[in-house]
Amino acid sequence: MTAHIKIVGLGPGSDDAITTQTLREIQNSTHRFIRTTRHPSAHLVNDAISFDKEYENHDKFEDVYQAIADKLIAAAKQHQEILYVVPGSPLVLEHTVQLLLQNKSVTTEILPAMSFLDVVWSVLQIDPVDAGVRMIDGHRFTELAAGLTGPLLVAQCHANWVLSNIKLAHESANGDEPVVILHHLGLDDQKIIHTTWQNLDREIEPDHLTSIYIPKLAEPIAGEMAKLHSLARTLREQCPWDEKQTHDSLVRYLIEETYEVVDAIGALDPDDQATDEKFIEELGDLLYQVEFHATIAEQQGRFSIADVARSIHDKLVRRHPHVFGDVYAETADAVVTNWDAIKQQERGEVTEKSVFDGVASSSPSLMYSTKLQKRAAEFGFDWPDSKGASDKIAEELGELSKAVESKQDASEIALELGDVLFSVVNLSRHLGVDAETALRSAADKFRSRFQNVVALAEQRKLDLAKCSLTQLDELWEIAKQNP
Repeated sequence: MTAHIKIVGLGPGSDDAITTQTLREIQNSTHRFIRTTRHPSAHLVNDAISFDKEYENHDKFEDVYQAIADKLIAAAKQHQEILYVVPGSPLVLEHTVQLLLQNKSVTTEILPAMSFLDVVWSVLQIDPVDAGVRMIDGHRFTELAAGLTGPLLVAQCHANWVLSNIKLAHESANGDEPVVILHHLGLDDQKIIHTTWQNLDREIEPDHLTSIYIPKLAEPIAGEMAKLHSLARTLREQCPWDEKQTHDSLVRYLIEETYEVVDAIGALDPDDQATDEKFIEELGDLLYQVEFHATIAEQQGRFSIADVARSIHDKLVRRHPHVFGDVYAETADAVVTNWDAIKQQERGEVTEKSVFDGVASSSPSLMYSTKLQKRAAEFGFDWPDSKGASDKIAEELGELSKAVESKQDASEIALELGDVLFSVVNLSRHLGVDAETALRSAADKFRSRFQNVVALAEQRKLDLAKCSLTQLDELWEIAKQNP
């Protein structure tokens, strides 16, 4: 006799929604198995073996479903016939049933059952055929909804991270697109929440009986950010190295990737599109660092990448009143002036411990110095023009010379040298030149010239380490004239 599996469904949730035929099969069966007891009507299936532990034993849903199917097939071969009970309808979003149907070593019999879809259409008061509703699994939203604008019914929205992934998939959303959250349909605590795209993951704590309905989107789903977010979660859960990382341990990589982006920008050639590839790669590496930090925070229950995106979106809108408000700004300088005024107003709305709150002390020294000076200038502590800043350099150089001549200790000399550098940064700020960029350009120029010096020495068969100062100066002058 061929092993046989009879499959029934418990309906959308209410005991009243279970068919008489299903109840009869449950009562008459000898060997009962139930996919999960996390269903309001699961109590009607007495003495059943559940597969709830399989969800804890595997990291991927695909592995969970395969493990359940394998155990059901083994049980069917042992007992000849078993009953398999699933939530809802056996043919709606039941991957284990599809795996059983594909296996030719057992026969299957599926009894019809009421699906949660019947309740959804009743609640929404729509005909899904006339409306052309596409049903999507929330776990695969990015993949299945690509290119679609709705209407969409999204099931399996059982956790906030699923809602966040769905939200991120619509990169061009303006935030006010309508969404209906459907929670515990047909039960006493049923909730139907009409909300917007930007509030999709804020309204409710979802569970296995939560779905969403998306009537219409202005732009089709793209989903590249959601795919990246999903990948970050997978690596965080399954890669030993990713699992042990913290915000602190990732700082060095964040800095390294930032500098590599800067190098890629420097290597861009307007006439060579191939240089874009390196830039794209490095921007991607930096983007992943942001995603990595957000994923760690999400696992800690603190915030998600959606919160990060929302924060910068809202800040940019707030600081561009000339675009999104009624403020007038015709020039770039006017925009900067407005920006700084808004920043100062925002800082004033928060109780600060210091006038320098918000200036990152871990910034590179040139940037740190520039920001400190700019903040002080907001309070009127500044030279009126570049001459005062230039004279200050001469003054600080004199103090450095005195410190060196009087043979003060190294720490005092270092402080005086720091004053000189700080004064140079001040002058660059008054001249409208970024100190970091200026110094980097000078360093690059030195690097190029000294490489030429080395090449010239090799051509002349000279040992640089043994060259006199006169010879070195000669090589340097030739390198300057022939870049």
